[in-house]
Amino acid sequence: MKNLFTRFAKDESGATAIEYGLIAALISVVCIATWRLIGPALEAKYTEILTALTT
Repeated sequence: MKNLFTRFAKDESGATAIEYGLIAALISVVCIATWRLIGPALEAKYTEILTALTT
């Protein structure tokens, strides 16, 4: 039983998976924040281009 607990304590594969999950979550938050900040300006620019092309 002690050997099983020692192996479990030394196993770092779960920690690596959690770290990758945290990195993915951070990247997602940054992407969403960027899209929310740039989105309105980008939409206005596309509308301007569309208006210029249709007139």
